[in-house]
Amino acid sequence: MRTHLTLVLVMALWGSAFASSKLAVNAIPHEVAAFLRFGLAAMILLAMHAALTRHATRPPPHDLGLAGGLGILGVFGYNVLFFLALSLAPSADGSVIVPVLSPVITVAVTALLGRRGLSARTVLGLAAAVAGAGVFFAGIPAGGDHRLLGDLLYVAAAGCWSAYTVCGAPVLARLPALTVTAYATLAGALALGVVALPAVADVEWSTLDIGFWLNQAYLAVLPTAVAYVLYYRAVRRAGPATAASAMFLVPVFGLACAWLLLGESITAVQAAGSVLMLAGAWLATTTPGRTASIQPAWLRSRGTSRSAAAATDSAPSRFPSTPRR
Repeated sequence: MRTHLTLVLVMALWGSAFASSKLAVNAIPHEVAAFLRFGLAAMILLAMHAALTRHATRPPPHDLGLAGGLGILGVFGYNVLFFLALSLAPSADGSVIVPVLSPVITVAVTALLGRRGLSARTVLGLAAAVAGAGVFFAGIPAGGDHRLLGDLLYVAAAGCWSAYTVCGAPVLARLPALTVTAYATLAGALALGVVALPAVADVEWSTLDIGFWLNQAYLAVLPTAVAYVLYYRAVRRAGPATAASAMFLVPVFGLACAWLLLGESITAVQAAGSVLMLAGAWLATTTPGRTASIQPAWLRSRGTSRSAAAATDSAPSRFPSTPRR
């Protein structure tokens, strides 16, 4: 029960990040908002990595370079698209599109690459998810050109995350997930900082109140850093299948937070499309009697070093990896 409650908490934290990030984008340019969140998160994750893996063997520079390259794709690329989308469309839309379509796109890509077979159930699920996405976009209110563009950027962000998931599998087979997370976040944050630099002068820093900075601290600490550690524990205790199945709670918490914090909502037609997408994603990413591992790539690893695992119970033990989100 404690593990399942932990999973619900993690999904609530991840779901809340959509609305919280929108609050940041409403106050400062989206480039700066992305850099602040992941710049702070990178420092926290590096500190966590240093503390939790202090007795582990240092990974080869080549592998760390690959982890940094993954960060350019999965942290920088994803968040450039995601935060730009937040500046154009409601966070409620993103809280449905990103967590639902990312695993669907990943399943489709891995099937095309020959890494998994396509059963009738999977094909039906993919078709239902695509149909649901079509209904969702058809339900965008008239005159919402910016919202349509933002939602398309959410889809692109989901595609970027899926590409990161697929490309990250070989690195995650050799390095602990926390190591990949820390170095990928650092590389992505540095790249986000370069993009944000021209917009920094446009920020009226003196007008940002304590609420803004508390929100930034929340985003960096809870949904980004702490949620990963809690998820590691849940994966070790309940297994990747059970932990991955909880991912479908993210849209529920995302929509709830968008309504409570921002007054955002989706239309009835979009809600119908969301249900169809969720059903399709469930069919495409699960098999009868066993939920597929659809967690983000940097939360997945085929194992961690024994010394790192001995250093803390927050580090994940060995569990199988599949090339899915």
